[in-house]
Amino acid sequence: MKAVQVVGYHDKLQLTDIPDPEITGPLDVIVKIGGAGVCRTDLHILEGQWAEKSQVTLPYTIGHENAGWVHAVGDAVTNVAVGDTVILHPLITCGLCRACRDGDDVHCENSDFPGIDTDGGYAEYLKTTARSVVRINDSLQPSDVAALADAGLTAYHAAAKVARMTRPGDTCVVIGAGGLGHIGIQVLDAISGVTIVVVDRNPAAVELAVEVGAHHGIVADGTHVQQILEMTGGHGAEAVLDFVGEGGATAEGIAMLRRAGNYFVVGYGENIDVPTIDVISTEINFIGNLVGSYNDLTELMTLAAQGKVALHTTKYALDDYQQAIDDLDAGRVRGRAILIP
Repeated sequence: MKAVQVVGYHDKLQLTDIPDPEITGPLDVIVKIGGAGVCRTDLHILEGQWAEKSQVTLPYTIGHENAGWVHAVGDAVTNVAVGDTVILHPLITCGLCRACRDGDDVHCENSDFPGIDTDGGYAEYLKTTARSVVRINDSLQPSDVAALADAGLTAYHAAAKVARMTRPGDTCVVIGAGGLGHIGIQVLDAISGVTIVVVDRNPAAVELAVEVGAHHGIVADGTHVQQILEMTGGHGAEAVLDFVGEGGATAEGIAMLRRAGNYFVVGYGENIDVPTIDVISTEINFIGNLVGSYNDLTELMTLAAQGKVALHTTKYALDDYQQAIDDLDAGRVRGRAILIP
């Protein structure tokens, strides 16, 4: 089969032919890929940022946001059948450790992460397990929802925390309305009662944010922190959901935060520098957000089937993987880029 692989860090990806994956265990599932999301994490992988953490052996197939159709199953698989349309939870989990038993499978002690530390979905087929496949409504096309498997799932995981920790009428500032942000905005609009205020440097991204559910959109032009404070009577927002996490976004986000407010960190790239006396005197909280759980993904796909969450995508043939990577790196992608074998 064709597969796009990392052959070296700081090198370009390569399209090559590798053997098709095979069923070797009773719970194995092989999926024919219908769409694979191109994520900024993929750029970080090529830059070597994940090399020490993942310890993956090169070459390997990249791609951690995947959806498609079940191609083959092990003899103990009962939750899906050949031909079913599925989206893949990004982790392959054991089901036996303490975290899995507690329903917190994203922190599985024995997980594999296709596209990060094992072969992923920039390919024609991907091998996973029954625990990782979510059967989706037949009205949904894999190429339309693939990026919900990680970007959407991460956004949902964080937005659901905001919904649980706020009240109707509270203000949530969303920093960044790009690939993750435009999903998080839709989730907040669907499941919470907060007033959604979006801040982004890109006027087109702000326009998209308002189209998909934000109540207010502000272009980051140097006055945006003051605008947020004025909008909230000088108090700041009860929640800040930061999908950027670099370029000074965290300092600005903290300045927008109300006393006893919650700062939800999704984007990363810089350090949070806050005097500890400010943390205790205002009793603000910093909350990290990794990818969501299997149950989070099933809930997200329910919203997708109801038409309450939709991805804005730019689609590329698998052979055009380098163009997709270049477009993402240059900021030319509106929403999410999707590779289609």
